[in-house]
Amino acid sequence: MLIFDAHLDLSMNALEWNRDLRWTVEDLRKSEKGMNDKPDRGKNTVSFEAMRKGNIGLCVATQIARYVKKSSTLPGWNSPEQAWAQTQGQLAWYKEMEREGHLTSICNRKDLKKHLDLWKDPKPDSPIGYILSLEGADSIVTIDHLERAWEQGLRAIGPAHYGPGTYAHGTDSVGGIGHKGKELLKKIASLGLILDATHLCDQSFWETMKVYDGPVWASHNNCRKFVNHNRQFADEQITELIDRKAVIGIALDAWMMVPNWVRGTSTPESMGVTLDLMVNNIDHICQLAGNAEHVGIGTDLDGAFGKEQSPADLDTIADLQSIPEKLKKKGYSQSDIENIMHKNFISFLQRTWK
Repeated sequence: MLIFDAHLDLSMNALEWNRDLRWTVEDLRKSEKGMNDKPDRGKNTVSFEAMRKGNIGLCVATQIARYVKKSSTLPGWNSPEQAWAQTQGQLAWYKEMEREGHLTSICNRKDLKKHLDLWKDPKPDSPIGYILSLEGADSIVTIDHLERAWEQGLRAIGPAHYGPGTYAHGTDSVGGIGHKGKELLKKIASLGLILDATHLCDQSFWETMKVYDGPVWASHNNCRKFVNHNRQFADEQITELIDRKAVIGIALDAWMMVPNWVRGTSTPESMGVTLDLMVNNIDHICQLAGNAEHVGIGTDLDGAFGKEQSPADLDTIADLQSIPEKLKKKGYSQSDIENIMHKNFISFLQRTWK
């Protein structure tokens, strides 16, 4: 079955982790043996070969670069201009992968239709389609930079990531969107960009919903019902997004799937983290919606974590192909499963890109 993964940090892995995604997962793991600069070295799960093997023919791929002030303890760039330059380097990598035929940029309905036709019967080397998204808007130095990003192919944007940002407050922080945030949202709406509600803290989320009436999705966000943390959505937030015809992608970072996870100590095996927990999150959103039209897949695999913090029954991203059978056992129909695996996000894009 075709899979649409709504959140992959491909360029971050290429430029900051120095992973050549043209290699196999196995070769990447071998190349990182003995490295300990990052906790997920040698435990990666994503490569172009693994994506094609798992029929993940379409994804939302990110640019990401946080700007941090001197007082911040978060990692990031010391100026918005440096952050912008980092995203430009990430864009250059995507364009090189396009030139080599590994990726193809999807910017409008015509691109989407052409790509879906190609993936009805993909070849072993068929390019993977990607929709370019910016995770955290700190690199948008001025509103003019957002317009430039749109012209470069940006089609979705999340105002915040972790901590307080320039335009909104994100995970593990408290605060609203302010004047700059409202100005950004106005420009997002006028350009027809998709707003990604992922990572917005509760206050920023509700302030955003009050002033923004454009297209919105959540690329990788789980349910607070299962893990009581501000990174997850409360039922009221999920219901608000459903009412706005949004789609929510379910992520696979273990600490978001099971309570009381301790980084560096807990293991997926000891905590019982499997793809069944992803299905539980999917099912909860479907129960709130009364249908299977508002949830999808947004794995965040290799998003600064690897197998040490992924479901125990997932070795590579190709193992997402076990999800349809799990949904079937849960009682979901074939059409519901197709909606969840790819059609919901595709239908969202078809509606949004008029």
